[in-house]
Amino acid sequence: MAENSQPVPMLDFARQFAAIRPEVLTAIESVCDSQQFIHGPQVTSFEHAAATACAAPHAIGCASGTDALWLAMAAAGIGPGDAVITTPFSFFASVSSILRCGAQPLLADIDPLTFNLSADAVARVLNTPAGANVKAVLPVHLYGQCADWDAFNALKQRYNLLLIEDAAQAFGAAWNGTPAGALGDLAAFSFYPTKNLSAFGDAGLLTTLSDAYDERARMLRAHGMRRRYFHDEVGWNSRLDTIQAAVLEVKLRYLPEWNQQRRDRAARYDQLLRDAGLTATSPNEGIVLPVTDPRATHVFHQYVIRAPRRDALRQHLSDRQIGSEIYYPLPLHLQTSLADLGYKRGDFPVSETAADEVLALPIYPELRDDEQQTVAEAIATFYT
Repeated sequence: MAENSQPVPMLDFARQFAAIRPEVLTAIESVCDSQQFIHGPQVTSFEHAAATACAAPHAIGCASGTDALWLAMAAAGIGPGDAVITTPFSFFASVSSILRCGAQPLLADIDPLTFNLSADAVARVLNTPAGANVKAVLPVHLYGQCADWDAFNALKQRYNLLLIEDAAQAFGAAWNGTPAGALGDLAAFSFYPTKNLSAFGDAGLLTTLSDAYDERARMLRAHGMRRRYFHDEVGWNSRLDTIQAAVLEVKLRYLPEWNQQRRDRAARYDQLLRDAGLTATSPNEGIVLPVTDPRATHVFHQYVIRAPRRDALRQHLSDRQIGSEIYYPLPLHLQTSLADLGYKRGDFPVSETAADEVLALPIYPELRDDEQQTVAEAIATFYT
């Protein structure tokens, strides 16, 4: 393969905006004309559209994906004295939101193929003395692929647990045909600008199957008010801005098409890397491609390979102005701010190995074939 001759950005917001610019600006203008910037009609409209897309009876907009995680747990009554099991291989909010509720985070290792929380590892935690306080499990649908919900449902039934989806990266994903957002008792989504469904700033959403959790979440996101200026509980200010809701509703109409384009881009990467003779079943022998569980509908929020000499490869790509990212370079149990959880290096070896090997390549609906070719050529140059 020849040396590449063009830069490839990790993500290019301008391409998506150019395609939908008139619709987005019209939607924003309608909010400006109405002057209803908080809880305007577009918020309710987007919540209804999002609930339909997720096949969930309730969707509650909020200020961020992190707030959505907190709202989900707070609405379910999780607090001091409770424990919640989640993964050490995720963004910080998966654990910090548990702490914000006053609950105890317990960690379990990941599946080495999908990088998602391992139900077998969760079962081992449940069978320890600390497992007696577990009220919920918080699996993360990492990189856009749902966790093994069959296995987690079995744990739910056996141990009488709540299941809360961290679906921040997975709007439009599904498990056995059921969309993320309708799998667990509650689910949290992020609309951070890098997400598949993205706002023009911070925004989030909580979905739930429960009428009671829906009512409580709406109260908690507005300072604990059911009636204006009457505060039944100490809640929080976590409202979805009307402008963000208007932008999100425009984008939601395109999301099925965009997610399919992401799957197409992922398949093309698979083929390019295989054709270059770069792939293997172990990172000791070559690049390990992403694995999609046949029960899952993957939306490829990220296309993540396991790469030999990962850091050197990333520098090689950077030298050629090709974007890449490491999600995540340091597992949560090794973060300085979480040292009080009491974990140490070696406690979660699968997560620690993944942190040393994973590399996300550029993937978005507008990524061109020639740009993917450039990425594959650069990787081949590094290894040959």
